[in-house]
Amino acid sequence: MGFAQDPPQLAHPYRDDRVLHAMLERALPPARRGALDPDLQALGDYAQAAWQRAGRTTRRKPVLTQWDAWGNRVDRIELTEAWQEGPRIATAHAVLASGHEAGEHARLEEFARVYLYHVASEFYTCPLAMTDGAATALKASGNRMLMERALPRLLSRDAATFWLSGQWMTENAGGSDVGRTETAARQDAAGQWRLYGRKWFSSAVVGEAALGLARPEGAGPGTGALALFYVETMDGARRRPELVIDRLKDKLGTHELPTAEIHLHGLPAWPLGELANGVRQVAPMLNVTRTWNAVCAVASMARAISLARDYATRRSAFGRPLVELPLHAHTLADMQAEFEGAFALAFEVAHLLGRVEQGDAAAHEAALLRLLTPLAKLWTGKLAVKLCSEALECFGGAGYIEDTGLPQLLRDAQVYAIWEGTTNVLSLDSLRALAGDGLAALRTASEGWLEGGDDAAASDTIRQALDAAARWLDRHGAARDMLEAGARGLAFTLARCAAAALLARQATWAGARGDRRPAAALRRFVGHGLDRLVSPAADDTALLLG
Repeated sequence: MGFAQDPPQLAHPYRDDRVLHAMLERALPPARRGALDPDLQALGDYAQAAWQRAGRTTRRKPVLTQWDAWGNRVDRIELTEAWQEGPRIATAHAVLASGHEAGEHARLEEFARVYLYHVASEFYTCPLAMTDGAATALKASGNRMLMERALPRLLSRDAATFWLSGQWMTENAGGSDVGRTETAARQDAAGQWRLYGRKWFSSAVVGEAALGLARPEGAGPGTGALALFYVETMDGARRRPELVIDRLKDKLGTHELPTAEIHLHGLPAWPLGELANGVRQVAPMLNVTRTWNAVCAVASMARAISLARDYATRRSAFGRPLVELPLHAHTLADMQAEFEGAFALAFEVAHLLGRVEQGDAAAHEAALLRLLTPLAKLWTGKLAVKLCSEALECFGGAGYIEDTGLPQLLRDAQVYAIWEGTTNVLSLDSLRALAGDGLAALRTASEGWLEGGDDAAASDTIRQALDAAARWLDRHGAARDMLEAGARGLAFTLARCAAAALLARQATWAGARGDRRPAAALRRFVGHGLDRLVSPAADDTALLLG
């Protein structure tokens, strides 16, 4: 019989994740840590079982049936097994509801659950993120009627009463340019608002509710005239006839997630607040969904690295296991260091979100959250693609074979850089976050994270990179075109500086307990460089595009 290769085995996503354990031990009071543990154990068990199940079955895409046998429009979507299990898993373990409890650690605990559940959920976390964002926007609106109607459902811990909410923003004419929204809101004879138009990208179409942007009848053009509306999509067990699903999109990745193009033909709707400034009302939702995006990107990195590391102990080449080959081991260590930096930044944003929401934040932390949220989302989105690609390469040809389940990691990773704002959109958003006090909040936070650290060289490198970023801003601040052209390099630099300072904090904490691995991650991460600043030449840009 010929050679047969052992496939990679997935280490337990919770019990064997030292980075997650160390963060939780450092950040959470012991009582909260103990209360959280059963949910994390269960979600880790589910994730490991889901990986094993995926190896035995052919992954399916959702199927849309638009008409029944008798000519009735039904728009019924058949979901994958993981999606059918989603309401039970998410509510039983408070994957979403826990983030809306009292206490500054609520969001941190929520996103620890999200991190463990995400990959196994087959992107059921996408509508969960939309639902979390909708609940947050409803709370911020102060609309008591809608809050009393929707929040008990959106935050339910019972699958029988749980509702998903979509987020309907994107249209054919404009993605990030929401000012070109064409969906119209009109009042009927009874005074009920109704929506008319087409939404081009609806990732939670199987839900029971949604928040969507529309232009009230008679309102002027532009973004400021848009209003934010709440809608319900179901009439009992039947989809409302005013909501028509045109088709499901055939995407590069996230195949199990039913992403739809829809038409609205007078769907009943309720404004969250004033009939204007809807984009401003969306802002609380985006802070939440972008944090979900960052944590889910980090979860995909963790899965890819875990499998690659295990495979390196099973696959032999040139007479030795891969893990014993110096260059392969060096590559895996590089991946691990970058992952630990991304993990530290994503979970700091999660913790900051909870502190700000609960009113427990220090004076500089609201501004810090405003800056780090787009930075974490854009950097982790790009890094997930890079690390998942590198992980597939660690498997050689097997990484390119569909039925190993590995290519799915790379295809899915590409979405993180696109959803909730592309890299360029968020780079420009980070410039807006710096418009007030510049780097003051990040400098204040970084000094706190570096305090008491043992690695003076790393601390100096972080401070020098922040100084370089400040000089770059001073040099280009008056030249808007140059500032925007270099915004991506600035964003990556600031994200890496923040991640490095957070790694330094973790290394100090772990070193006092005899664990030298976070210090090694810090050294290697800083060794990869922090400064990504560029000053693009406008003439060269014009020539290259001419």
